Amino acid sequence: MTDPLHTELLRLAEEAARRAGELLRDGRPADLAVAATKSSPIDVVTEMDLAAEKLITSLIAERRPDDGLLGEEGAASAGSSGVRWVIDPLDGTVNYLYGLPTWSVSIAAEQDGETVVGVVAIPLRGETYHAVRGGGAWVTGAGGHERALSCRPAAPLDQALVSTGFNYVTEVRTHQADVAQRLIPLLRDIRRGGSAAVDLCDVAAGRLDGYYERGLHPWDLAAGDLIAREAGALTGGRPGERPGRDLAIAAAPGVFEPLQRLLEDFGAWHD
Repeated sequence: MTDPLHTELLRLAEEAARRAGELLRDGRPADLAVAATKSSPIDVVTEMDLAAEKLITSLIAERRPDDGLLGEEGAASAGSSGVRWVIDPLDGTVNYLYGLPTWSVSIAAEQDGETVVGVVAIPLRGETYHAVRGGGAWVTGAGGHERALSCRPAAPLDQALVSTGFNYVTEVRTHQADVAQRLIPLLRDIRRGGSAAVDLCDVAAGRLDGYYERGLHPWDLAAGDLIAREAGALTGGRPGERPGRDLAIAAAPGVFEPLQRLLEDFGAWHD
């Protein structure tokens, strides 16, 4: 039986993701401009990132004022309830800025430091993914139909379709390109979608055999990592470590270990 608290957190995350997704989809101005930059001049924030985070954090603060918050665009509070929300109000900002469809709203809830709820809304696909720890992973489509998720069966690595992402700091992305170049001959192919949360959900849905990236933050990972794991994927970072800034990997069993081994051999976790 699902913990009533986890059910409450899931419903709130779903509502917040839905409302933020509608704001981003329907409220995008024709003259959308960059509001600020972060790690480099091409790592951008738009006014809509800020508006979506404000919508999400205001709703959570209204419903659960004692919870903590960690948001990509600056929301940060410790809280006193043992629950912390980890929020990426717009994952795939550059895609959104250019009018590409691969962007998402990612909301996770942690309880005592462990992710227990994850929701990723992908408005232009008409899909919302969700998982509760121990309860499997699910997707709801545009017609409201909900189905359980399961990652792909194990494939030989040379038949695996793997996605990755590139950092916005030139030196880091140059090294990442070198790693990808060494991987390509050993895989079916590599994709680059532009939203970590979407890639993790695509692993969960069986659209990808695996995904890896370096330089991710907690808000990039928290919801999608839980969804992938609950769909049967394996996730981690460097050998023996959890996914984090150094490296994050999610893949079907049978693909995860050889992919992780290659990434370690290729030094994917350092400049």
